[in-house]
Amino acid sequence: MPRPLTAALVRLGLAGIVGVIALGCYTTFRIWQQGATDERGRPVDAVVVLGAAHYGNEPSRVFAARIDHAVELWLQGVAPYLVVTGGRAPGDTTAEADVAQEYAEDRGVPADAILAERTGRDTAESLENVAAIMRARGLHSALFVSDRTHMLRVLRIAADLGIRAYGSPTATSPSDLDPTARAEATIHELGALALYLVTGR
Repeated sequence: MPRPLTAALVRLGLAGIVGVIALGCYTTFRIWQQGATDERGRPVDAVVVLGAAHYGNEPSRVFAARIDHAVELWLQGVAPYLVVTGGRAPGDTTAEADVAQEYAEDRGVPADAILAERTGRDTAESLENVAAIMRARGLHSALFVSDRTHMLRVLRIAADLGIRAYGSPTATSPSDLDPTARAEATIHELGALALYLVTGR
């Protein structure tokens, strides 16, 4: 291979690597920036809490932190509806949404104010179902609750589905308070965002 062509390919490869690193750094910044932004001051039609792991009928600490924050928002009168999400993982006997609904009712949210999405197996699927529930009831805007690192992807998908979407991340999730867990969650989100942009899933 002629030296000029080799040199050009090397420069092109280096430029590609630099571009990927720059994109990763910018996306990491956006993940953290969105995770530090609370938009609860806007009037919305619903508060939507994203599902997470649970053990029997008990939410995990991460899930409980999300539901606690969503319940707090609903009790403050942010929206007339609380939407709980999440289906069953393999081996589960109860859907994440059912665990969240029982937990929220125990903390003062009446059953008739709760809407449930019980079949979503991942973030994109749950949000597709939430969008359908909202359309059926004439609801157009929502304040989404999840962990800080999750918020950017949640809001991007929700907006793509036609929801006027805002975020209110929980500040008490164990996955955000532990630096190692937050770093791992950020790496996961970088991959998940890339996958969503490429495949829509």
